[in-house]
Amino acid sequence: MAFSNISGADDSTLYQTQASAASWGAIIAGAAAAAALALILLMLGTGLGLSSVSPWAYSGVSATTFGVSTILWLTFTQLVASGIGGYVAGRLRTRWLAVDPDEVYFRDTVHGFLSWAVAALATAALLTSVISAIVSGGVQVGATVAGQTVANSDSLGYFVDSLFRKNNVDESAVAPGRNLEPTTAGFVPEVTLIFAHAMRTAEALPAQDIRYVARLVSAYTGLSQSEAEQRVIETSVRAQTHLRNAEIAAKETADKGRETSAYAALWLFISLLIGAFVASFMATVGGQQRDLS
Repeated sequence: MAFSNISGADDSTLYQTQASAASWGAIIAGAAAAAALALILLMLGTGLGLSSVSPWAYSGVSATTFGVSTILWLTFTQLVASGIGGYVAGRLRTRWLAVDPDEVYFRDTVHGFLSWAVAALATAALLTSVISAIVSGGVQVGATVAGQTVANSDSLGYFVDSLFRKNNVDESAVAPGRNLEPTTAGFVPEVTLIFAHAMRTAEALPAQDIRYVARLVSAYTGLSQSEAEQRVIETSVRAQTHLRNAEIAAKETADKGRETSAYAALWLFISLLIGAFVASFMATVGGQQRDLS
């Protein structure tokens, strides 16, 4: 595009005043190089067992896998990928004529930073949502606690079934292939609800519930009323103890998950910050070589 030189300035100065300071072609090229190299290094690190998380997607973080090797590999990935991306952005940008050296240095720095930013945003958008990835640690903790809740429900059924175990079992009644009549099916759900209420309120079974459940146990097992009551009390205590231990384990798991999530987010932030700095610096190196070529 031609411009008339009305003010008497030379053509290069006039062209410089009309051109954009940002070379978006170079920025996108640097971003593409950085994103592709980061993906390759991530795959390499995963294959070597050095990395179990994505430096862009924040996925796969867990207490057992996020360790020193992962931190080092994430940092190495950011150094290499961001450095190459920034260098490409600086080396391929348009040569700025009649521009102060300080301004050239600033523009090169911005080009490197923009190439890193575009690479980070584009890769994160392609792989996963950043928000969902940040809370992935909380999702894992929630899944663990939910799994423990289901396990507690199954354990309650185990304790209720143990109430109705007979001391003397007829081996012929449990022979392979023989169908057993579910003689306890009618009142096991009721007993389960009684135990569940006591466990939910974290209180001992009321005396009337103990006597009632003991009568059912006595009728089925042949135990005396006193023996049945003793079994009910002991089973209730074991169930309560199991519940308390499960709650403590669930809280410890949740706390550990939150600590791991915060730890992972902190180091991912540091690695990305290093990447931004390296990309900006390498862009100035590439820009200087571009002007000298």
